[in-house]
Amino acid sequence: MASSPTSFSDRLLGASKPERRLARSLYESVTNLPIVSPHGHVPVELLADPEARLGPPGRLFVSGDHYVLRMLYSQGIRLEELGVAPLDGGPVESDDRKIWQRFTDNLELFAGTPSLLWMAATLANVFGIEKRLTSANARAVYDLLAERLQSADFAPRALLDRFAIEVLATTDAAESELESHRRLREDGWGERVRPTFRPDAVTALGSVSWSESLKRLELVCEREIGDYRAFVAALEERRGYFKTLGATASDHSVETVRTERLSETEAEAIFQRALRGEATQDEARRFEAHMLWEMARMSCEDGLVMQIRAGSMRDHNRGLKEHFGSDIGADIPVALDWTRGLQPLLAAHGDNPRLRLILSTLDESTYSRELAPLAGHYPAVLLGPPWWFHDSRNGIDRYLDSVSETAGFYNLAGFVDDARNLVAIPARHDVWRRVTCAWLARKVLLGSLDEENAARIASELACGLARKAYRLPNERGEISSRPSS
Repeated sequence: MASSPTSFSDRLLGASKPERRLARSLYESVTNLPIVSPHGHVPVELLADPEARLGPPGRLFVSGDHYVLRMLYSQGIRLEELGVAPLDGGPVESDDRKIWQRFTDNLELFAGTPSLLWMAATLANVFGIEKRLTSANARAVYDLLAERLQSADFAPRALLDRFAIEVLATTDAAESELESHRRLREDGWGERVRPTFRPDAVTALGSVSWSESLKRLELVCEREIGDYRAFVAALEERRGYFKTLGATASDHSVETVRTERLSETEAEAIFQRALRGEATQDEARRFEAHMLWEMARMSCEDGLVMQIRAGSMRDHNRGLKEHFGSDIGADIPVALDWTRGLQPLLAAHGDNPRLRLILSTLDESTYSRELAPLAGHYPAVLLGPPWWFHDSRNGIDRYLDSVSETAGFYNLAGFVDDARNLVAIPARHDVWRRVTCAWLARKVLLGSLDEENAARIASELACGLARKAYRLPNERGEISSRPSS
């Protein structure tokens, strides 16, 4: 890395010597703690196959990284040049070396972003490449990466051990057969790699792919779903099956926060119109709001932790969606109203000790205004960490500044990396640990915390709070209850 006032080993630990000294001490107490990764998108198929290897460097670090794609696209680089294939079968760059070179030729675009920080840390700590990546040395670095990625030491299961990943949760559609998770459990990996139940595709009646998703749900349940009651029963059955394979959580991604309880008659009427392709967008939104309420009810019964991630308008760039399909990084944050939106759900379930509701948002303006007060009052509510665009040094600082005084620390859910790239997970957790330790050091120096409390909180933020929030066993196999704050 380029020279800086602090060494690379002291990165993010503070600007002043007193802050850096104390932050380093806190960081050293947590750096070797195991990684708990209770929410992410690493393909489970990679972990289920003992012979699997991660993709070549261009696909791994460029084509599959939303942060990288959106930045390069914003500067006029076509996605086809980065290895993203159009739906119409048009030409796409297939030379992985060229994709990698195009990325490194434009590294200056990432100055000051977490992407460059994660990349540098991953190259140094995972691959042993400490020399700063440049356009000039890109070819040599590519060769080293490609060679190491093909070795047995870099097989996905080997990396779980090397990275000391205690738990890795994947995100799996409700209609998924979970064959890879079944294989992992048979091979003795089921306690470490767990599925997460995500029903979005079958609860979003307004989606153009809803009918196909419902058909897949029918196939895995081996039953016809011709009415609302059968639909709810199928989802309850799937949740139970997910739990047998180690799931401890469900995940719900919505653009806006709205919960509503429909009568069974209303829900049935909307469901029947959806089966005929006649449901309006307003009916679809009301049904989705109702299903959030229903999922909370199910969580009270089966104990799955309920995650709501809200505030992203998916596929904002309609032209890209039509050309490449969904999920290519053109998602933009929107403003939210958590207080009014969640009131019906919390009125019914907010005091239920069986419900664990973790809230994550892209709308930072709601941290201190709504989310911290909600988590600081309702026993069921926890705050998720800074998410997506805000998973950065400044974003973490803003988050802790906004929520800690109102919600405390024990109403937080710890850290989730939300990663798709397995080799990036250690860097993401390391940034979180460094920044939280620097933040705690500043509070000690200001007199807001004493060093003993800061050390304890640093450990909780590193992995303890995530274990408790997601009802995961600790290193002794114990499932900790959530302490009172």
